[in-house]
Amino acid sequence: MSTILSVQDLAVTFDVRPRGAWPWSSPLKLHAVGDVSFDLAAGECLGVVGESGSGKSTLARAIVGTVPSSHGKILFEGHDLAAMNVSQRRVHRKDVQMIFQDPLAALNPRMPVGDIIAEPLITHAPQTPRAEVKRRVAELMERVGLLPNLINRYPHEFSGGQCQRIGIARALILQPKLVICDEPVSALDVSVQAQVVNLLRELQRDMGLSMIFIAHDLSVVKHVSDRIVVMYLGRLMEQATARRLTTDPRHPYTQALISSVPIPDPVLEKTRRRPVLEGELPSPLAPPSGCVFRTRCPRVQPDCAGARPAMVDLGDGHGVACPHQVPMEAIAPA
Repeated sequence: MSTILSVQDLAVTFDVRPRGAWPWSSPLKLHAVGDVSFDLAAGECLGVVGESGSGKSTLARAIVGTVPSSHGKILFEGHDLAAMNVSQRRVHRKDVQMIFQDPLAALNPRMPVGDIIAEPLITHAPQTPRAEVKRRVAELMERVGLLPNLINRYPHEFSGGQCQRIGIARALILQPKLVICDEPVSALDVSVQAQVVNLLRELQRDMGLSMIFIAHDLSVVKHVSDRIVVMYLGRLMEQATARRLTTDPRHPYTQALISSVPIPDPVLEKTRRRPVLEGELPSPLAPPSGCVFRTRCPRVQPDCAGARPAMVDLGDGHGVACPHQVPMEAIAPA
């Protein structure tokens, strides 16, 4: 398959001025994303997992262009989005859309859902006839599981799951090539989460979409993703196919994430080993030297404080940023 998105050594830093600092003092550097690289094939779903503060959402916003990158390249169909200005990027904006975490906050409360869904189409294709706009909105509402006769209702009249379906319809109205889902089910009930995840998988298959699916819950990500990358404090720890990552994780951080997922088997749940992370996530204002995970790693070695570990290729697209990686001895079956 051809590569639709290639992220190369992408870094995002922010200037932060501590409270009480003098106006003329130099700001601190917050390292949100550091030298992240991955490829996304056309029609593929890439899962991005990691705990809060790992840089997942910042990575997504850098790709869609809402935050500037410090260095690196974002190649979308061969075009470097990171090097484009606002007017140049507008040409490609309709092809890269985003679904947000809070479904209600992402919708304008003063607009009926029909206008919310139609707004991107009217903005990017103002020449589209009004009748065609209404037809496409009604068709898309039905496609995501909403009755077209609800077109004149407002967001507060819908449940959280229905609002997220409206957000999905709004993202798809322009028929994009890439959709980035930034924790789209984390604010929903468990039963509704399954419905939305199944809807996204169905839409991806039917429309041939490429997708980046961001979430905390690895058990959710593995069901929707073809490949998964694991982030920690802005860095890439491990990447592999969904099945290989969940059955043979090599990085100690990935192993800790896997062990935190409960198994619906009381015997296996009691007998399996559960690596537990100790300590707290370091501040991105002062990340540890060398491997950023070393302050919480159960297998830390003296050389981990030196140079940042390179991604070790284990074959079949499985990469691990840890020279001391070992197989996990006891793990839940996929």
